[in-house]
Amino acid sequence: MSTRTASRPIEATMIDPSLGLPTISMAVPMPGFPAHRDFVLVRLNDDGLLYAFTSIQDPELRFLVAPPEPFFPDYAPEIENEVFAALNTRDTDRLLLLTVITAGVEETTANLLAPIVVDRDSMRAMQVVLTGSGYPVRAIMHRAY
Repeated sequence: MSTRTASRPIEATMIDPSLGLPTISMAVPMPGFPAHRDFVLVRLNDDGLLYAFTSIQDPELRFLVAPPEPFFPDYAPEIENEVFAALNTRDTDRLLLLTVITAGVEETTANLLAPIVVDRDSMRAMQVVLTGSGYPVRAIMHRAY
């Protein structure tokens, strides 16, 4: 069973009080990065559209991420119950979705197939592969507003 979720604004979750940033703990390490479990979100622009998902263990390891709603307003993936269990929540309103961004010279893309799902209250997260969803790994980003 799964639950359809919609993106929620990021501002209410991630506040930057003089870099006293909340730690986001991965319930399951990101694929290929088993030693990195704790991250912080560092805002990269004033609009709050781009963030660096930065490893506490190795600050040189960071992923460019963005909330999907400004770029993909209809993005509402179904999240499996196993994800809710791993994050210890049942409430879709508590979830924050982040897409991993690949910035290129010709185009910038977002990985809609494997978003990072964050529980806003517990600050636990996991990257989820939405198998069978039809979402692309490289969706070209266009700002929707």
